[in-house]
Amino acid sequence: MALAWLALCAFAPILAALILMVGFKWPATKAMPLSWLTGALVGIAVWDMTPLTVLASTLQGFGGAVTVLLIVFGGVLILYTLTESGGMETINYGLDAISTDRRIQTILIAFLFSAFLEGAAGFGAPAAICAPLLLSLGFPPLAAALVALILNSVPVTFGAVGTPLWFGLKNIRPQVETAIAGGGKAASIAGMDEFVFLVGKWSAVLHCIMAFVLPLFVVCLLTRYFGPARSWREGLGVWKFSLGASLAFVLPYLASAFLLGEEFPALLGGLIGLGLVIPAAKKGWGLPSGSWDFGPQSGWDPEWTGEISTAKHIEFCCHMSQFRAWLPYVLVGLFLVATRVSFLPLNEWVRTWEISIPHILGREGITYSLQPLYNPGVVPFILVALLTIPMHRMGPAQVARAWGTALRRMKNPTIALLFAVALVQIFKNSSLNAAGYESMPLVMAQGVAALAGASWPFFAAFVGALGSFITGSNTVSDLLFAQFQYGIAGELELPRQIVVALQAVGGAMGNMVCIHNIVAASATVGLVGMEGIILKRNVLPLLLYGTVVGILGLFFCYVLFPGIF
Repeated sequence: MALAWLALCAFAPILAALILMVGFKWPATKAMPLSWLTGALVGIAVWDMTPLTVLASTLQGFGGAVTVLLIVFGGVLILYTLTESGGMETINYGLDAISTDRRIQTILIAFLFSAFLEGAAGFGAPAAICAPLLLSLGFPPLAAALVALILNSVPVTFGAVGTPLWFGLKNIRPQVETAIAGGGKAASIAGMDEFVFLVGKWSAVLHCIMAFVLPLFVVCLLTRYFGPARSWREGLGVWKFSLGASLAFVLPYLASAFLLGEEFPALLGGLIGLGLVIPAAKKGWGLPSGSWDFGPQSGWDPEWTGEISTAKHIEFCCHMSQFRAWLPYVLVGLFLVATRVSFLPLNEWVRTWEISIPHILGREGITYSLQPLYNPGVVPFILVALLTIPMHRMGPAQVARAWGTALRRMKNPTIALLFAVALVQIFKNSSLNAAGYESMPLVMAQGVAALAGASWPFFAAFVGALGSFITGSNTVSDLLFAQFQYGIAGELELPRQIVVALQAVGGAMGNMVCIHNIVAASATVGLVGMEGIILKRNVLPLLLYGTVVGILGLFFCYVLFPGIF
């Protein structure tokens, strides 16, 4: 069968989701089951997968959805625990004291704080925490979800202490080691670890321009689509503060990538950035003369709000010290670092308990495993929610309300995520077919490569984004496509480390449009049926990101560094 036809068939389940969610504005709870059905039919009819393989993949996907749902539940539970204890109102009181300007709050929380959380945990944790935090400050739910998703992109390549690189690139180890053994351009590279280190450095460089552009662009989107005046110019009013915050993030971000490796750029960039920017904001450095807000709720578009309402008249009270209010989030950060850094003893301890199901329905290679304590939804989210009860002196009624509300919020995202992740597993396991075809994602990538030719560096990041869109993970996107990107670079005689870095950066920028991230973030702010609107709005920043990175890729590969490995 022709490659173009195969690629179109592979794309059919994604096209179905796009048409239903964006075109017909169906909620993900209805669109994703039909998209899964489309994927199952394509797998059986075109790829000649057995029905048992499709069923086993679906069950594997359901298990993977549980992994994600634990994170979402943990993020929601912390929000409602702090809401009931008075801690959230105290946090908001303190943030309002820094600035009541929603543009400034967006940069502090959705960019810098989110980058720290991404570096420490990844896997959906930043949006699950930052979106409800913005909501509690008075953001419309739709605005909170949008900015949390879009700005959780620059740090993602280095999320979860570098997992997308040190783990996501493991499949190209044989090719890299063979190339090094063969000499030539690769002779200067000591081994796979150094190659990953080089990819990390190039990824950080490729992200850097968007680290300056994206926060200001998102603030402009906020004022254009959610402001009373619907003005782009109002967003530009914080350009000094935005560029200063980006600089405070980028300097430690780059330094970490060049000096320490792939594990710490996002974590240290976010942490040091916050440490520099918050004192500067308190002194008024770079702040605009006026404060910007969303206007009275009577003027809000109905599609901005969901099941969780934003208070109409927000006057925050301080129920406890700022230290005690923030302590749960401080503990979240400390636990994340302690359990993710490999040389610390807690890292080994949280990995000791594993639930494993090998060979689901007897199908070789289709397995499921979960390390409950390593899942950020359990440690630290649920653990910290439990520790908050005595820390904030909560009563039984408050605890019951927090847990009850969090559990009720899980119904709709559970349905959508079960089928979204099941579709992902059908995609991944489509390599187990009797037709002799490559897997569906690889066929889609090959179709794009056949069209792109020598302009591949421009499109490489978009393939990485496609991987994240399909799988919901920068790490899995790299696992799927890094070998392919490495091979294309070899065929076109392009610098392999730059092309693989473009893949890793693309996987990060695709984080803002992947369906299961959108579903998860929407759930934390009570949005039901709005996933298509979020997806549509997030396409513009994705295209901007991909265009900038693509131009840089062409420039680096053909002009500045064509001779490197």
